[in-house]
Amino acid sequence: MLDKMNRLMSLYDLYKTLLTDKQQEYFQMYYYDDLSLSEIANETFVSRNAVHDNIRRTENTLEVYEEKLKIFKKASQRVALYDKIEEVTNDEAVLRIIKELQALE
Repeated sequence: MLDKMNRLMSLYDLYKTLLTDKQQEYFQMYYYDDLSLSEIANETFVSRNAVHDNIRRTENTLEVYEEKLKIFKKASQRVALYDKIEEVTNDEAVLRIIKELQALE
């Protein structure tokens, strides 16, 4: 559950400008402000179900953006490769990793 939440928050940070203002508002209230669906509904004067539907659609939208653009996946791969560079001890291995990094661009 925590991994899913962290992933969604990372995707949100990457793609939030592609979301509507309402999607951003509900997502931030739910994930960053840790408000319940009922609390968000009370603050925004809509039903709890409307909030739930909006948040689920927003989560799906973020996943679709990532599926198409793969920015998060590539960033994660880069981090893993940079970590790998620190562990290797010979120049040949470093050059292989650098080539892998270049291939991600």
